[in-house]
Amino acid sequence: MNKSIGGLAIVIGAVAVVGVIGLFLAVGQVDAGYRGVVTEFGAPTGEVKGEGIYMIVPFVQRVHDMSLQVDRHDAPADAASKDLQEVHTTVTVNFHLNAASVIDVYRTLRRDYEERIIVPAVQETVKATTAHFVAEELITERPRVKLELESQLTSRLAPYGIIVDAVSLTDFEFSEAFTAAIESKQVAVQRALESENLLRQIEVEARQAQARADGEKNATIKRAEGEQQRLILEANGQATANKTVTATITDDLIRYELVKRIGDDIRVLILPSGQEFILGESVLGPGK
Repeated sequence: MNKSIGGLAIVIGAVAVVGVIGLFLAVGQVDAGYRGVVTEFGAPTGEVKGEGIYMIVPFVQRVHDMSLQVDRHDAPADAASKDLQEVHTTVTVNFHLNAASVIDVYRTLRRDYEERIIVPAVQETVKATTAHFVAEELITERPRVKLELESQLTSRLAPYGIIVDAVSLTDFEFSEAFTAAIESKQVAVQRALESENLLRQIEVEARQAQARADGEKNATIKRAEGEQQRLILEANGQATANKTVTATITDDLIRYELVKRIGDDIRVLILPSGQEFILGESVLGPGK
């Protein structure tokens, strides 16, 4: 009897332990930014657990977390430009999984989608994009290069349930010979700009000097015109004054002034032949 009770207790204890373990395995949690793909004996059931607590059939079902958070992939890439120059760059891709595609991603790629899909896609896309531009355009048209690369990479990864959020390019690197040629061209362009700026400065200074000369010339002309006007006004005033004086001088006034200046003791006057004597008897008196 005691053995039976002891055996039953062991069975009950074992069942309890299994039940506890089963309950522990049946309950789980999906963290924020993840989705849980449910499988039965390794095969996806088509059910996806959202964020929070879930329950499954222990020992039969499992939940595989698939991240939906934005991830980052950095990869060096080598390619050739349209003019066959070697190009080296580093591409940074920010991406995340499409929540509606996590079952397919898990079924076909598990969690190896970065190495199996993104890495080769980046390499091939960089090669295809750089082949559309000559080496110099990869520098001068960088925003357009980045836009085309992002567009092609987005189209390439979308069928695999991978959404591209952003693509960044580090500086393009070329062969030493091509880099030296680019630097020489930049130096030549810089010198040309400096010469052009110097020429513009000289032209501005010349216009300023001409403006000052024109101003001084105009000022001199205005001063001369003012002096001329002043002289004309003075001459007109003097002429007016002379006319006024002339109008007031009469023959009687002239005779009177001569008499005052000759004096009473002068008796003999010598006149040139044919000259009329302006002082008559009315002034000098009879017999003079």
